[in-house]
Amino acid sequence: MEHSKNNSYTAINWNNIEDELDKATWEKLTQQFWLDTRIPISNDLRIWRGNMSPQERQTMNLVFGGLTTLDTLQSQDGMSQLKLDAVNQKEEAVLNNIQFMESVHAKSYSSIFETLNQKSEIEAIFDWADTNEFLQYKANRINDIYQTGSPLQKKIASVFLETFLFYSGFYTPLYFLGHNKMLNVAEIIKLIIRDESVHGTYIGYKFQIGFNRLPEAERDSLQTWMYDLLYELYDNEEKYTHELYDDLGWTEQVLTFLRYNANKALMNLGQEPMFPDGAEDVNPIVMNGISTSTANHDFFSGVGNGYLLGAVEAMEADDYTIGLDKKDE
Repeated sequence: MEHSKNNSYTAINWNNIEDELDKATWEKLTQQFWLDTRIPISNDLRIWRGNMSPQERQTMNLVFGGLTTLDTLQSQDGMSQLKLDAVNQKEEAVLNNIQFMESVHAKSYSSIFETLNQKSEIEAIFDWADTNEFLQYKANRINDIYQTGSPLQKKIASVFLETFLFYSGFYTPLYFLGHNKMLNVAEIIKLIIRDESVHGTYIGYKFQIGFNRLPEAERDSLQTWMYDLLYELYDNEEKYTHELYDDLGWTEQVLTFLRYNANKALMNLGQEPMFPDGAEDVNPIVMNGISTSTANHDFFSGVGNGYLLGAVEAMEADDYTIGLDKKDE
């Protein structure tokens, strides 16, 4: 994307909108802005120390270590690569916002670790994340696509990461939320999920514009590549999930949740589902927790466990069909 013409640097003009969804997404993301420092994580300490088994604490620590790795990937490499392919300045601005919030997400896990764990425990979490075979496989596989893939392949990788691969980690805090445990930690996760919903929707929309303009043979080839990649990532995610959840006996529930979210990722990309699993197959306690609305929080009294910065909801399917038809006529 060129920013200059006739040796004059081009100022971004938000009064001249090439794609209405750029403006709508910017407004939604800025309305949703939050920081981990406003959530009273320490209010969960009593539950963490007195009502969680050692295996439950270990699993939550490890899944958050994994999520930190993937958010670091998105903030350091993913969005910078997607910005190279932005088609206008407003799209690049939206991706700048997404990049920053991925850094906020990554830092949030460190805030959780610092509140709940000793220094030696935190070091062990990061050692595990930096060396786990299955976590490193998916991080490196996605990053390889970011570094060497086509613009549309990069968007596929980003949507698969944010709408599918994160959810093996999200399952744990949502499950505990449904059992009235770790409510403030879960509130951070719900805020992250709310962000990721918009990120996946927006990048999937941008993918669909480019995909629909491809000749039929190229579309067919990219579809094959896309489904092969998803199958490959799911195969690795099965192994990762067994390692994390076998001792708790949750593995099959988590895999159902993963397949459901893999289908959601495909939906964001305008594709048909790959798995038979629907929302009705997912643990209803977790599905109830995945609601992206947040509770109100009064920062002066410390009452509540939400983040009040305006009534904002996650993007719905109708939001990102704006302009698709007219753009692809």
